[in-house]
Formats: sequence, structure tokens, C-alpha cells
Amino acid sequence: MTSAGNTFDDEDTFKILIATDIHLGYLEKDVVRGNDTFVTFDEIMKQAVQHEVDFVLLGGDLFHDNKPSRKTIHCCMEVLRKYCMGDRPIVFEILSDQAVNFSHSKFPWVNYLDENLNVSIPVLSVHGNHDDPTGADGLCAIDLLSCAGLVNHFGRSRSVEKLEISPVLLQKGNTKIALYGIGSIPDERLYRMFVNNQVTMLRPKEDEDSWFNLFVIHQNRSKHGATNYIPEQFLDDFLDLVVWGHEHECKIAPVRNEQQLFYVTQPGSSVVTSLSPGEAVKKHIGLLRVKGKKMNLQKIPLQTVRQFFIQDVTLSDYPDVFSPEQPDVTVKVQAFCQEKVEEMLEEAERERLGNTLTPEKPLIRLRVDYSGGFEAFNTMRFSQKFVDRVANPKDILHFVRHREPKDKIKEEGMDFEALLSRPTSEVLQLRVEDLVKEYFQTAEKNVQLSLLTEQGMGKAVQEFVDKEEKDAIEELIKYQLEKTQRFLRERRVEATEEKIDEEIRRFRESKKNTAEEDEEVQEAINRAKAHRDHGDTVKDDDFDISDEAAAMETDEEATPAPPIRGRGRGSRGGRGQNISKRGRAKGVASQSGRGGRGQKGQSIMDAFQAPTQRSSRAKVPLSYSDEISITVDDSDSDENVPSVNPSRPTHKTSSSSSRGRGSQSQSQSFKGVTFDDSDDEDEFDPFKGSSRQRR
Repeated sequence: MTSAGNTFDDEDTFKILIATDIHLGYLEKDVVRGNDTFVTFDEIMKQAVQHEVDFVLLGGDLFHDNKPSRKTIHCCMEVLRKYCMGDRPIVFEILSDQAVNFSHSKFPWVNYLDENLNVSIPVLSVHGNHDDPTGADGLCAIDLLSCAGLVNHFGRSRSVEKLEISPVLLQKGNTKIALYGIGSIPDERLYRMFVNNQVTMLRPKEDEDSWFNLFVIHQNRSKHGATNYIPEQFLDDFLDLVVWGHEHECKIAPVRNEQQLFYVTQPGSSVVTSLSPGEAVKKHIGLLRVKGKKMNLQKIPLQTVRQFFIQDVTLSDYPDVFSPEQPDVTVKVQAFCQEKVEEMLEEAERERLGNTLTPEKPLIRLRVDYSGGFEAFNTMRFSQKFVDRVANPKDILHFVRHREPKDKIKEEGMDFEALLSRPTSEVLQLRVEDLVKEYFQTAEKNVQLSLLTEQGMGKAVQEFVDKEEKDAIEELIKYQLEKTQRFLRERRVEATEEKIDEEIRRFRESKKNTAEEDEEVQEAINRAKAHRDHGDTVKDDDFDISDEAAAMETDEEATPAPPIRGRGRGSRGGRGQNISKRGRAKGVASQSGRGGRGQKGQSIMDAFQAPTQRSSRAKVPLSYSDEISITVDDSDSDENVPSVNPSRPTHKTSSSSSRGRGSQSQSQSFKGVTFDDSDDEDEFDPFKGSSRQRR
């Protein structure tokens, strides 16, 4: 834990609190778990104040619902105002053009430079897939907080064909951070952009190699399908650290990507939203320290997260206890399951002792594999025994049955019963659009889609299921029918059934997996939203983001930039002072200083080759450098723990055509990481050197 006496938190050290997937409002109507997300969010922001961080960095999914309730919005604003407002001076500057970084906002500047606000801890956030911008105006719940001056929303993209990421350039003393961010984009679309070299990350033109490059992304990290994820190899190799949101399992210790040689930290969610093994890992947030090109990440365990215990049992593994042929086998299985649940409850009670912040009732999940002739019993009756002791009495037991793999798919269609009998880890990763696609791929020929595409229909169904857009499917069909009719009229197709079917098939295939298909789906969704807003009245329990924010945009002209602050906060500096450092609007992130793929001269698929096969990795003798140092504080306590400053055994070079770097910056392209498991009682210095080096 930091203190005034710690010399390593000097004027050159950035302190950043990182967290992702807070999911405010999850199960807010549940009697037991309704306030869990709000309590944990309060703890996170309290940690930011206690550690005196420079700013808080959120990796998406601040809200669980796209249209959060009034209670959720109110609780969020209450916590932000409680911990982020104050007179504590902010000692870092923003050097980049804020009109570019926050171009989507009516107030295109960081909130702590607004003369009408007293902000002590800025919050920077990208949006996630739960709280993504929707509607004709492209607004989301975070935009409300941005308009209120509580959150700085960055990483927005309006194009569906290409993506240009301009960093937020920060400086504190001699340390400079280039903060990149991408809000959630449909994985298939972003995957296609990367493959087509349509993603460009701008780089500072001045002192290119002196910046610590930090990247925040909210996408699938694990592979859920051919294109339903973003491989780490797609990201640029000049990055130093990637903060990965969307994945809920806490893997906060940075892991090096051996091909790109950057590090990835996955903080995970701060609330249990699915009863899966990944959610049972202890929840943490991270305190990131950056000094020059060196970093240290301290794990901070969350104390207010509800305990979650999960266990798998296979009944056929206990032949000495029961067998399917026994007449009273069901009674014995129930007693066996009750014993397992009792064991988890006892373990939860032991861990909770001494910690008054942990909720009293834990989450318990027992997954029972009853393959081999056993039968499932009534889970509701079983759960009644623990209704006063667990937080999830309705779904304590989960029966699964693993069937023999089938070589061929049934001709009569998709077997949904077999699908739902898959292992729980696979079922939890399924998405609505994946089910739709798999259904039509295995359906009979006479029920195959001939006008719509599987991807378009899947997205429309997902809007219907996830966001309750009841007209999404109907509007997609109407829109596609109108467009196809116009196409046939323009082509003057012969009025025969064979010719019409052939032209429709060609038209369908021509737009499959293209940007045109994404635009069609988005247009249909916008029509559905417009139809809903026109025909329905707003319910009392809803918080209509589009209407509220639209009222703020009645003025066609942008609000003028506020003057330089004159309230005694010399450490902050106004925008007028920053302009002189930039030189011109985008001088520090100009086209000539780009590090995008368009100048690398290689396909994105080259990223999957082995490091020895890549032209940008020249074979050179191994050497060591202290220019870039990454250490990790792996303790779960706030005590001071020594960590090492490792050398970089891996050498990475870049051609002058792709980077424009001289030989003098070559020593800064080494990266490495080590973990110090010693129990030394030395003073905690995350940036100091050590003679103990591991390769």
C-alpha cells in the first residue's frame, strides 16, 4: 500500500487503477444479490482514493444492461461524485488533440480541465458489448456520464469498414504514456478489419520510442469460432501492455506474447455473472505503476465480492457408494450431493471468518454428471434445504450427461437436446448467433435460408434476445425484401422462377460476410428502434438514453472550449497551455508517425508464423537491456513486497520501412518478465534492479 514515505511514487511515476467488467445493475431486483455490483464498485473507487492514483482506467461493461435502470444510473453517479470530485491537484497533462480523442462528445476535452468542475480523480473508459452505443444517435449509458462530467469516454469508432485509433497522450514528469482504446465491436467485423489491414494505430511523431504504449480492448480473447475472437497476434508489436476486457476470468498477472513481445493483463469481472469455473477465481483489480518504459502491476484483492464455489462430480466414479441398479439409488445420490454442498458451505464459512466485508451467503454450484444409467431428481426440492444459507438456492445443482460423440449429424436437423448436454464450459460460451448459424447449416434443404444470411439473421435474433428489440427480425426481413426487389428490378430479370432464384442466390452470396451485410443489419435495428420509440410510451422503470441525450444535442454548434483555469491549480494547466506543446492539432499523432499495418508491407496472416519466420525478427546475438522493465506484484495483500527489474533476453527488431527507427533506439526493443517469489523484507521498489535474473 502506498504512503507518503514511499520514494518510488515520485513525480515521474504514473499510478493507474485498472478494472474491467463491473456490470453495474446485474440482478438488481434479486433480494439477496441485488446490491452486489454497487457495493463492489464503491470498494473499487475507494481503493483509487486510498492509493492516490492519477486516474482510473476501465475496460468496458461498466453497466450490465444497454439501457440501465434509473436506480443503476443513480448509484453509479453517486459513487463517482463521492470519490472523483475534490480539490486534489492533478499532476499529469494531456498532450494530444482532445478534439480528436473525444470527438463524439459535445464537450471534447477531459473533464478535469473543465472550469465548471472540480475533479480529483479522472476516469477514462471504453464501452463494452453490454453498454455499447445504439440507436440512430449512437449513444450509450457512458455518454450520459461523459455529458455529466464524471467519465471520459474514449475509443469510439463509427465506421464499419476501417478503424483509425488515435491515442490519448499523457505526460507526468519525464514519463509519457500513449493510451490506445477500442470499444466493443462485433468480433467478426473487427476480425475482418484486421485481416484486410483496415486497422491503423497512430503513433506519436516526436520521440516515438520514449512512449509507454498502453492498449485497452474489449473483445473475445479465447477462440469461440473461426472469427468470433481477436487473436493477440493481430495487435501491433510496438505495444508494451494490453489491458483485455470482456473475459471474466481473472488473469491479472501480465503474460508475455512470445510473438509480438508485449504483455497482456486480464483483470476479469468484479462480479460473478455466470456459475462457471472461470468465475470462481479470486477477483482482483490492478494498481499499475509506469515510470519511463518500466512498469509494475500490483494485485489488489476485492473484499466485497460474494464467494463462489463450484465442484464437479461424476456419479459413475463412485461404484462403491451407489449403482444404477439399486432400488434406493436416488436417495443415496441426494444424500451424496447434500454432503458435497455442505463441504463447500463449510469452506466458505472458514474463508469468510474475520472479513466483515464479504457477503454472508455464498454462491454454490454442484455439477453432477449422471451418465451411465443414473437419473436426475427434482433440483427445486433439493435446494429447499439450503434456501437460507446460499445466495442462489434455485440453481445449486446442475445435471449434465456426456454422450458418445457422433460422427455424423442427424439428417432430420439440429439436435438441441444434445447441444445443451455438452459440458457446461462449452455451453456457457455459446452465443445466440452461433446457434442460429449452426441450426441453418444442419437444417434440411427445404428450410435453408435463401434470401437472408445466417450472420444477419443471427445478429437480429441476438438483438431480440439480449436487448429486447422485438421488431428487429421483422424489420430485417422487410428491409432485405425491399432491397432484393429493387435489385431484381434494376437487373430486369426474366420473370421465371429459375432465373429469379439464381439472381437472388448471387445477390445473397455477393454481400455475405461483408461490410454491406453489417450495414443492412444495423439499418434494420435502427428501424426497429425508431418503430418502438414512435409507437410505445416510455415505462416508468426504463431510462431512455437516446431521448435524454438527444435533448442535449439540440444545439447544432459545439460548445466552445472553456478558458484556462484560474482557480489556483497550477499543476493542472489549461488546454491553452497544452496547445503550445502539441505545436499543431495532430502534430504528435500525425500520419507520418503511424505504426499501422499499412506500412509494414506484410499481410496480417503473417502474424501467425513462427517468430523465426517473420522478416521483422532478425536473428541477432542475445543481449540484455534495462531500458524496458516489467515486474509484477503477485501478492494478495497490501503489504510492501519487493519485485525485480528483469533483463530482456529476447531481442526484437523492426525494419526502418515499418517503424522509421534508427539504430540508436535499438536497445529499447527488448522485453522480458520475471516473477520474484522471495520473501525479502527490503523496501518495496518496483523499478529497482536485481542480480537474480531468470530467463
